Amino acid sequence: MTETHSSHTPTAEQDATRQAWAGGLTAFAAVTLLLTGVLDLFRGVMGIAEDDIFLSTRQYVFRFDVTGWGWIHLALGAVAVVVGLGLFSGAMWARVAGVAIAALIVVGNFLSLPYYPVWSVVMIAFSAFVIWALCVVKPDRFAG
Repeated sequence: MTETHSSHTPTAEQDATRQAWAGGLTAFAAVTLLLTGVLDLFRGVMGIAEDDIFLSTRQYVFRFDVTGWGWIHLALGAVAVVVGLGLFSGAMWARVAGVAIAALIVVGNFLSLPYYPVWSVVMIAFSAFVIWALCVVKPDRFAG
């Protein structure tokens, strides 16, 4: 039995659909990264203000002062907001930086799990969605 190979060139309608999906996923990632950044900014401010919201634990391997975690989350949040705004322009640097900052947010929230566990898990999930959305779009299909 012989196989026939045909060069399948997408039609204009299929290409438009793919670009719409790419644009939609990028917009999703931008909005989610902005939301994650703003929430991390708030978390940073709460940590710097040494609010009583955070639980202090002594038996954790990654023991840092809550104020130190506040500065870390404030910096991550500020960078996430800037990169999220850059994603709306469709720039490739913003996609790469978006994956990087979302990964750093995942690590930062994992390390601060004992201080605010439920919120850390929520932020990890948001960041995972950002990484997925930015990685699933092929560069040649990126509308930007």
